[in-house]
Amino acid sequence: MKAKTSIYYVITLLFFGIAGYFLVQFKSPISQESITNPMLGSGSIFESLWLESRKPIPLLLFQIVIVALSARLLGILFSRKFKQPSVIGEIVAGILLGPSLLGYFFPEAQEWLFPASSLANLTALSQIGLILFMFIVGMELDIKILKNKAHSAVVISHASIVFPFFLGMILAYHLYDNYAPANVDFLPFTLFLGIAMSVTAFPVLARILQERNLTRTPLGALVITCAAADDITAWILLAMIVAISKAGTPVYALMTIGLSFLYILGMIFVVSPFLKRLASVYSSRENLTRTAVALVLLILFSSAYSTEIIGIHALFGAFLAGVVMPSDGNLKRMIGEKIEDISVILFLPIFFAITGLKTKITLLNDSSLWMVLLIVIVLAVIGKFLGSAIAARLSGSNWEDSLSIGALMNTRGLMELVVLNIGYDLGILSPTLFAIFVLMALLTTLSTGPALNGIQNYFAKAKQLAVPKPEPEILRAVVAFAQEKMGKNLVRLAYSLSGNQKKYLEVTALHISPSDSLANEDLRNYRNSSFESIQRTGTEIGIKVKTEYRITDNITYEIVNFVKAEHAKILLIGAAKSLFSKSYTGGKLKSILSYSPIPVAVFIDQNFHSLEKLAIVFRDDADPILPFTEKLTTLRGIKTTKLKLDTQKEPNTDINPYFLAASRFKSYSLVVMDLILWEEMGLERLEEAPTSILLIRFP
Repeated sequence: MKAKTSIYYVITLLFFGIAGYFLVQFKSPISQESITNPMLGSGSIFESLWLESRKPIPLLLFQIVIVALSARLLGILFSRKFKQPSVIGEIVAGILLGPSLLGYFFPEAQEWLFPASSLANLTALSQIGLILFMFIVGMELDIKILKNKAHSAVVISHASIVFPFFLGMILAYHLYDNYAPANVDFLPFTLFLGIAMSVTAFPVLARILQERNLTRTPLGALVITCAAADDITAWILLAMIVAISKAGTPVYALMTIGLSFLYILGMIFVVSPFLKRLASVYSSRENLTRTAVALVLLILFSSAYSTEIIGIHALFGAFLAGVVMPSDGNLKRMIGEKIEDISVILFLPIFFAITGLKTKITLLNDSSLWMVLLIVIVLAVIGKFLGSAIAARLSGSNWEDSLSIGALMNTRGLMELVVLNIGYDLGILSPTLFAIFVLMALLTTLSTGPALNGIQNYFAKAKQLAVPKPEPEILRAVVAFAQEKMGKNLVRLAYSLSGNQKKYLEVTALHISPSDSLANEDLRNYRNSSFESIQRTGTEIGIKVKTEYRITDNITYEIVNFVKAEHAKILLIGAAKSLFSKSYTGGKLKSILSYSPIPVAVFIDQNFHSLEKLAIVFRDDADPILPFTEKLTTLRGIKTTKLKLDTQKEPNTDINPYFLAASRFKSYSLVVMDLILWEEMGLERLEEAPTSILLIRFP
C-alpha cells in the first residue's frame, strides 16, 4: 500500500512539474545566453539574495538576531564569570555593538549592520519593548510593602534622592556653560542632571537580592520598600521635569502638570477599580480569555499614549498602568508571565543596542572629559551611598545593614539608561554627557556586588572574632540536592555519618534552581514544596533540617561559597551522569569536587532504601576512609564488612579483593570508598551492581 502511494506521489509531481515548465516556456523561453553562461544565473541569484537581505524587514530581523545573541552571550558571561547581574552584560553588549567598539575598529561593519536608514524601525521596536518592560516593573512594585516600613523607607528613599539630586544640581551649575547643548535652558538641564544622579534600578536591585537570598530578610524587605518608594518618587519627578522641558513656558508647564494629575486620578479611581473587577472575573488560567488579555494591553497602551500626548513620556504611562494592576487574584501574575519573557529576552537587548549606538565613548578624547567622568562617578556614589546609609543609620538600622542599603541603593543599571535616553531624545543631554552618564550608570552598578561582598565579609570577620567557635565534634553537613528523593536519602546518610547522634549533627538542605522566570507566588510555592518531604524525613529521624533555596546560573560557585559561609564539615551531593559524559563525577560535579574546601560525599543511588549491610573499601591502614567511616561502623543493626585492596597482586584472581566485580556487591545496601581509589582502579563498572555507592573526596 505504501509503495503504491509513493509511486502515485512521484508520478503526480513529475507530470505536473514538467507540464508547468513547458507551459511557462511556451510564453517566455529561456534565452540562449542564460543557458550557455550558467555563472550569470548564479550571480543573479546571489545578487538577488543580497538585495533582499538589505530590505527593511529582513535587515530588522537580522539585527534582532545579532543583538539578542550578543546580549544573551555577554549576559551569561557576566553572570557566571564575573558574578554580576546578567543585565550588566546585556548593557555592555549594546555598547560594544555601537561606535565605541564595533564602529571604532570596524566602521564599515557597523554601517553594514546598523545603517542609518534602519535605525528608525529598530528604535520604534525598542520603544514598544520598553513600554512592555516598564509595565512589568510597575507590576513588580508591591504598594502594600510601603505600609509595613513606611516611615523608615520614606526617610531613606527620599534621602537617597535629595542628596544626589542636590549634588547633580551643583554639577549642572559647573557643566552648563561648556557641555550643555545649545538652546537648552539651565532649569531643565539642572533638574535633569539631578534626577539622573538620583535613580535606583529597582529590577536590577530586586535581582541582586534574589540571587543573594536576601529577599525575605529584614534587610531585603527594607531595601525593596526603599527602592519602591524611590522609583515612584523619581518617576513623578521625572514626569514633572519632562513636562517643564517640553512645555517651554511656565503656563504650558502648569497645564501639563495639571493634566498629569488628572490622568493619575483617573488611573487610580477609574482604571484601577475596573482592573480589580476584571481580576475577580478572570481569576484562573483556565478562564483567562484572549479578551481579558486584550483589555489589559489596551489599557497599557492607552495609558502610555495618554502620557505621551500630555507631555510626560509614554514610559510613565506604562509604569503607572503596571502599578494599578490588582495584587489580589492571579491576573497580574498571568499577564506578567505572558509579557515578561518576550520583553526581557528580546526587546530589552534592542533597547541596549540603540543606547549603545548613541554612546560614543570615543568622544571622551580629552583628559578634562575623563576628569568630568571621575567627578560624576564620585558625586553619584557619595550622594546615593552616603545619603542612603546615613538615613538608614538614623532610622535605627545597624552599621552593617546601613552600609549594605547604601551599596544596594547605588545600583542604577537599566532605569538610569531609560532616564538618559529620555534626556538625550529631548535634547537636554549632549552626546558627550550622554556617554559620560552611561559609563557612570554601568560602573556604579558593577560596583554594587563587590561593595556588598566587602561589607558583608568585614562584618562577618568581626562576628567571628566576637563569637566563640562551635564545638569541634559537631558535624555540620550541607545536603545539596536537585530531586526530593535524593535529598531525603542524603539527609539519612548525614544522620548515619554522625553515628545517629542528634545533638552532634546540624544539617542544612540546599536546593538550587537555575531558573529565575517564575513569578513571586509560584517561586514561593515551588520553594516550599521542594523541602516538604525532606523536612518530614528530618522529623522522622528526630533532627531539625534547616533549608536554603537559591537561584543562580553558577551552581558550582553557589555551593562552594555556601559551604564556606556555613562552616560546613562535609558536603553531601547526589551523582548523576551529565548529558555528554558517561561518568558519574563529570560535568558540574567535577568542578564542585575541584573547588570544595571540605570533604564531599558523592552518592550514587541504586534504589537505596535503608542502611543494613555496609561495605567499606580501603587501600591500606592509612586510608582516610577508615576514620571517616568510624561512626558508621558503630551503628546498631548494621553489618559492616571492610575490604582491603591488595594492589600488588594481579586483578584476575578470585582471592584478590580489588577485582570488584558487580556480583560481589549484590548483598550490600551501600559501598563506601575513596573517590581517588574509584578513579584509579576504573571501578565505574560498579554501577552495574544493584548497590548504592558513596564516594568520598577528601581535600
